[in-house]
Amino acid sequence: MNTDQVKGTLKDAAGKVQQKFGELVDSPEQEAKGIAKQVQGTAQKKAGDLKEAIHDAAKK
Repeated sequence: MNTDQVKGTLKDAAGKVQQKFGELVDSPEQEAKGIAKQVQGTAQKKAGDLKEAIHDAAKK
């Protein structure tokens, strides 16, 4: 697991928490920020997955 995968996973989790918080306090702005953070986290994790796959393929 590389740093992009870890950071992406953490960012996704933080986004989920922020989205739920926005729902609880009835703040569409916080919900939207949480969703955006989840998208960023997912993208970063997928970039890390791709780096890992390339790294693994280079070893073969």
